[in-house]
Amino acid sequence: MTASDVMFVAVGLIAVGAALAVVLTEHLVRAGLWLVLALGAVAVEFLLLRAEFVAWVQVLIYVGAVVVLLLFAVMLTRAPIGPSGDLDRPPGPALLVGAGTGLGLAGLFVWVFAGKQFEPPPVGTAKALGNNIFDDWVLPFEVLSVLLLAALVGAIVLSKKEISS
Repeated sequence: MTASDVMFVAVGLIAVGAALAVVLTEHLVRAGLWLVLALGAVAVEFLLLRAEFVAWVQVLIYVGAVVVLLLFAVMLTRAPIGPSGDLDRPPGPALLVGAGTGLGLAGLFVWVFAGKQFEPPPVGTAKALGNNIFDDWVLPFEVLSVLLLAALVGAIVLSKKEISS
């Protein structure tokens, strides 16, 4: 086992621990901050896999944009950020469903990929990826940008106080 393997496992444990903290924390803002740590750890995993471009995309889009959008939505809509008694549910069914889903996926991966060797894909460049996105996938890219803009406008409209007549 190399030092890179040890780092990969250690950062993976940090990512899993932070992801559990996202789910288990009772405060929404703290969950957002734990999400920053979990997504940052995934970016470090990409760096350890020598996928620098994907790591930077992870940082810029997920850590930078999605988490900031989540925190702005919480602040703009004045959602309760602390524990809420009316939303508490017994944890037993959720744990059962989560454990069953996790075990089912793990079993599926072992069944499908056990003993198979895969050739790594050819190394691409950021230029080739950009050409692919903006030549072949430009319409879905623009539709997604309009959808995100509509979500932002909707959050602003929901946060606006009603004007009484």
